[in-house]
Amino acid sequence: MTAPGTPPGGAPVPPLLIACALGIERLALRAGGRGGAPGPVTVLRTGMGPRNAERALARVLGDAAEGPGRRAGAPPAAGVIAAGFCAGLAPGMHPGDVVVADETRGPSGSTPCTATDVLTETLAGAVPGRTVHTGPLTASDHVVRGQERAELAATGAIAVDMESAATLHGALRAGVRQVAAVRVVVDAPEHELVRIGTVRGGISAFRVLRAVMPAFYEWHRSLLLPRR
Repeated sequence: MTAPGTPPGGAPVPPLLIACALGIERLALRAGGRGGAPGPVTVLRTGMGPRNAERALARVLGDAAEGPGRRAGAPPAAGVIAAGFCAGLAPGMHPGDVVVADETRGPSGSTPCTATDVLTETLAGAVPGRTVHTGPLTASDHVVRGQERAELAATGAIAVDMESAATLHGALRAGVRQVAAVRVVVDAPEHELVRIGTVRGGISAFRVLRAVMPAFYEWHRSLLLPRR
């Protein structure tokens, strides 16, 4: 999905790249992205897991240290957002809650996120009635349950997923400076996937993910404002 981004007589607006792992996540994001973007927006399905995420980002963005992967003449991405579903770690979380990462944590270290205040404020308006949590988003290469969930929560992380840390690391490696991660909780300590109600929780998370695109557009717009 790409929106026009070259104003008459002006320079091309740097594009926004939104990366997700699953086809169902891309479906939700694309369904919610009907107009309103300040420039070109691409929703990229990377596939599951950190290795697939890094490979997909390298393929699309290239690597600033090792040579370009972008097509010749294409403007660099204004920003990259890792989006999709996640597992909540904090007690009291529910399916459909939104997580805005202030940093992602993974094997390559932590990555601070950009303009989380913009995302938090605009998401509160985009998904009224849903709780928006802000805090560290940590990485795992497998589904987290039970005691492992509690151990990750003890580190201060509020949610976990497989791809966000690798996605943002890959974006920075390619030279993108503005990165963010926004995830919708699909299961939580009191609402694990193995329990009955999983389908209802999944539908709720899908609907919320479908509603977040206006907040992403506002974040993209904020990146285009002159820096002071």
